[in-house]
Amino acid sequence: MSLKKDYLERAFSIMSEKSSLYQSSSFWEEACRKISNNVNNNGLENFRSEISNLHFFVPTYGFPGNSFSKEDIKKTLSLFHEDASKKNYLSLEKYLNGEILATSDFKIFKSSNDRNDKLDLLDFSESSFGNPIEQFSIEDNNYSRSSLNYLLGLSFLKSILPDFVPKTVLEIGGGFGTLGEILHQVPKHDIKYIDIDLPPIFLIASEYIRNACLLRENDYKLSELNDDIETINIDELPRFSFLPSWEIERLNGKIDLFVNFISFQEMEPDIVKNYLEIVSNLDTEVILLRNMKEGKQKASKDRVGVISPVTGSDYADFLPDFDQIGSNILPFGYTTVDNFNSELLVFKRK
Repeated sequence: MSLKKDYLERAFSIMSEKSSLYQSSSFWEEACRKISNNVNNNGLENFRSEISNLHFFVPTYGFPGNSFSKEDIKKTLSLFHEDASKKNYLSLEKYLNGEILATSDFKIFKSSNDRNDKLDLLDFSESSFGNPIEQFSIEDNNYSRSSLNYLLGLSFLKSILPDFVPKTVLEIGGGFGTLGEILHQVPKHDIKYIDIDLPPIFLIASEYIRNACLLRENDYKLSELNDDIETINIDELPRFSFLPSWEIERLNGKIDLFVNFISFQEMEPDIVKNYLEIVSNLDTEVILLRNMKEGKQKASKDRVGVISPVTGSDYADFLPDFDQIGSNILPFGYTTVDNFNSELLVFKRK
């Protein structure tokens, strides 16, 4: 199964004519083309095990997210003969493949949720569509770093606003669609999900959600890439919608919850500011963010990065109509081994 090549080329062509606010940032410009070529050449059946995708929009606990190469892992495990010191071998293997960290995050998620919660997340189990290189079965359900990131973020939101259940959720930069999959499995609530992203990511997300959630034709909408459509009424959208970055300007209506996880940090300040102004104008009630408190690394000759980092303190400046009502790094966020902090922030309209 490959992406719609003509559709994708048209999306790239249209994007090139739009404002720079809706084009790929320096961090994503090369990545989008690489991901497109990769998926078109290899199909979607294995997109969650392709190495180039793992570096950009399929997060992992183990390789390559932990910075160990496959060769490093193999060499390290070879120091322990599996039969001679099985306990040592298994402990090291579970550390290197990410299972120990995944289990730790799962324990935090489980302990912070209850069956009586209005937003019940406990029955979630992730699809294996895309042949994930890293997915763990924990207490009979499937989880990855992507799903546990969102489940922890939603758990933190619930701890602050326990009675809040959104009817409509807007996300910018939703990766391959994990949040939509989680919302689809929430019992008793048909939560509407709108995903805004760059090509080819929003198209990959639409295919993932369509397969993972077994959607019918009228359950989801993929952008028509039609510039003659001036307004997209949120009330008229189906349960799942997947739109390119520039079409966010056309949205009309009300959003209950806006979410951005680990992608504003990869954008320039003017792009983030513009998106949040539009989000605010959609009468959004609550905003949930998770990004690097210190901002993304700056680009250099030797590494991919941003020109000007967006830091945790910038979001309050970008959201004058909102109060910050919560922040968390541990246990719901993450601190890297080199002391960078993936911070959760919650804002509520004043």
